[in-house]
Amino acid sequence: MSVYKTAVAVLVTIVMIVMTRPAIQDNFSVTNMLRDKILMVHCRSKDDDLDAHAVAVDDSIGWSFGPSFSGETLFWCRLAVEDKRLTFTAYNESERNIRLWYVRDDGVYGWNKQNPKVAWKSVWPRH
Repeated sequence: MSVYKTAVAVLVTIVMIVMTRPAIQDNFSVTNMLRDKILMVHCRSKDDDLDAHAVAVDDSIGWSFGPSFSGETLFWCRLAVEDKRLTFTAYNESERNIRLWYVRDDGVYGWNKQNPKVAWKSVWPRH
């Protein structure tokens, strides 16, 4: 087989694999469960800045996206409420665990959709 035909066969195979791959959507969300306080949420990855958002009490903000080819997508979020600040990893594609984040007056709680127990907690840093 010629080099050209081999290259075309490889390219066609790659395209078929990509097209038959299920359309999996990854996501994460942050919910404001603070008492009467607006939560500022600013999330970003190495390549994408999701901008800062003011999240009202009992409201949520979330993002959905396709998985990366490298499997190394990482988003971190900076939370701010009054004089409190906290930065944490909100999404790690290689771990695929916590996707739901609840921000409360005593800290941030991470939940997994498949397991109703708290999977992660961080208290607000003291100043």
